[in-house]
Formats: sequence, structure tokens, C-alpha cells
Amino acid sequence: MLTTLGQGSSTPQEKRLRSLFRELSSHDQATLLKFAEFLISAAPALRVDQTCPEPELLERPATESVVKAIKRLKASYAMLSPDALLSPTSDLMAAHMIKGRPAAEVIDELEQIFAAHYQQFKAAWPQPL
Repeated sequence: MLTTLGQGSSTPQEKRLRSLFRELSSHDQATLLKFAEFLISAAPALRVDQTCPEPELLERPATESVVKAIKRLKASYAMLSPDALLSPTSDLMAAHMIKGRPAAEVIDELEQIFAAHYQQFKAAWPQPL
């Protein structure tokens, strides 16, 4: 339920919050979400004044392995949730390693996936009033 918590790499606090959240009953999870929404609404200026983080796109080397490309893209898009990218990234890695898809083709698709996830992240970012 907290799949978008921690849009960047997870901090220890975010991991702990997810762990605690999973241990709660569904009623208590709903209460915790309402409380979090209350905290955000009580201080809207904190979120609205922040600008959406931009990716720091690292240059793609002429020859790059799929693993190194994933590391480069994770560093370039540090604000994105690794959890949301795990499945598509794993699928492409398997297509490369098991099915023999060319690395360059897989890396092109990985770049598209990361860019698409960033666009979703940016679209969900609170807009200034």
C-alpha cells in the first residue's frame, strides 16, 4: 500500500515505516494514512514550495553492460522508487541474460522505462498554488 513511499532510495526511517505499516490492521493502516494526510495538509507550504527534483543524467558510455546501465540509471534518477522499477528492470535483465537480447537494445528500453517513471513521478509532484 506504501509502494510510492520514498521516491528515491529508501532511508532507514522509510523502511521502518513500511515495516510497521505492514504489521498494522487494515483499520489502523487507514488511520495512519489519515494522520499522514493531516500532517501534509497542516503544512502545505512545505510541499508546494519545493521544486520537483530533476534527474542528473549520467552520460552513457559507448560500450556498457546492462548491469552498469541499471546502476547508471538508478544514480541518474535517484528520486525514483527502486521498488517500482524492480519488476521491469528484472524482466529486461532476464531477457538479456536468458533469451540473449542484445545489451544495447535492452539498455535503450531501460532508459525509456526510467524516463517514463520519472514523468509519472513529476506529474504527481504537487503544483504550486
